[in-house]
Amino acid sequence: MAGQGTPATALLTKRKIAHSTHPYDVSPDAPNYGALVAAALGVPPQRVFKSLVTEVDGGLTVAVVPVTGDLDLKALAAAVGGKRAALADRALAERATGYVRGGISPLGQRKRLPTVVDASALAQPTVYVSAGRRGLQLQLAPTDLVALTDAVTAPISTA
Repeated sequence: MAGQGTPATALLTKRKIAHSTHPYDVSPDAPNYGALVAAALGVPPQRVFKSLVTEVDGGLTVAVVPVTGDLDLKALAAAVGGKRAALADRALAERATGYVRGGISPLGQRKRLPTVVDASALAQPTVYVSAGRRGLQLQLAPTDLVALTDAVTAPISTA
């Protein structure tokens, strides 16, 4: 797939991690974006995960949750030993990760951030996460996602 390389795909290739890329065409401003991505890919929505950059007690943390639910900020803070969590400012998130909103991948970020993956990911044979560009998803084993991001797994989704 020429022209589809991103820092996330480069990391997976370098580490020889089994994965596949899946292009899709959904407007990043569409309501219910995650469900539309799952439909465009033809996969159950509980296998598609969004990456949200948050601030926990003043430090940035990435939360990876299924598109079928919302992030439970209190559960996220507890998962990393913090007290208070909020979504990070968009510009700050883009600067820290090197990706744009709608294309933030938990992999291959400019600055490696602490990551929490919702525990529901481990029940899936594979999961889909952003490949680091709008319109492109990565499919990989959830255990590989957790290992590559040094993530903590915890129930952090309202789904």
